[in-house]
Amino acid sequence: MVGLFSRTVVAATVRMPKWFVGWVSRRYVAGPSLNDAVEVMQRLSSEGACFTVDVLGEEITNLEQANFFLEEYVRVVDAISSNKLDANLSIKPTAFGLLIDKKKGMENIEKLVRMANEHNMFVRLDMEDHRVTTDTIQVVLDLHRQGLTNVGTVLQGRLFRTLDDINDLEVDLGPAADYRICKGIYLEPEEISYSGYQDIVDATNACIDRMLAAGAYCSIASHDLPVVEYAKSALESHGMGPGIPDPRPNAGPARNAKGPGYEFQMLLGVRGPLRRKLSAAGHRTRVYIPYGEKWYEYSIRRLKENPTVGAQVAKAFLMPWTNRP
Repeated sequence: MVGLFSRTVVAATVRMPKWFVGWVSRRYVAGPSLNDAVEVMQRLSSEGACFTVDVLGEEITNLEQANFFLEEYVRVVDAISSNKLDANLSIKPTAFGLLIDKKKGMENIEKLVRMANEHNMFVRLDMEDHRVTTDTIQVVLDLHRQGLTNVGTVLQGRLFRTLDDINDLEVDLGPAADYRICKGIYLEPEEISYSGYQDIVDATNACIDRMLAAGAYCSIASHDLPVVEYAKSALESHGMGPGIPDPRPNAGPARNAKGPGYEFQMLLGVRGPLRRKLSAAGHRTRVYIPYGEKWYEYSIRRLKENPTVGAQVAKAFLMPWTNRP
């Protein structure tokens, strides 16, 4: 029943005028400009949050468009540094040209990662749909082999291949592996991914177990209580928790501006009360801060690809006081 309600809300919202979608999205998108993103981060810093910044826009049609993203992220690095924000970067590999020209796309990503490394800043390669899963992982491997270890990838629990990817990356990267694990926003073909809610939750939890056992840094990106509660239990079983230096014998050295082997991550505007509760308990919490002129396209895609957002949209509209960002 809740699922049907959410889908109905989403179907209605995407047909609304752009101004209405903008009203809904202002909760989930910092705004069209970098200044908007900086203002949101400054405001949420008082709640103990740290951040990862995403310039909206992904798959491009020509390499000139990739130059825009590279230049804009250079501005992001400067803004984070000059405002002394506790933030790193999230990038879409396809926005840098990975699907158009792998070599040039890799060069663009490497330029940004090198610059970020000079500022002791981490770069997260967001995981897009299954067409680029292998290539995205390969970019991380290639950069680590060049000594650029300030980069990691996202893995999606819903994909059948993900446990094998974790095992393979453990061989190549060892404790230098740094993941964001999420259920996965893309509705992938059923022959390569789980589709049932519980199956996806169980698969994601299994990935958390495997990452923690491998000594990797584990960023748990979920708003689902079953995943969050499972992660807290798994962390406790490894002797990990707020204020405790990472006790795993196979863990790597402490990461700059990171938690003790793990952190929780959430989207801007989603489950703010849960994030604040985790932060109050001492867990490191990171908020995903998207901004840019492509806010409308991003908002529509999020709504279409994750219809469960519909219930949150309705709640934000009818009871805005119940769920501050």
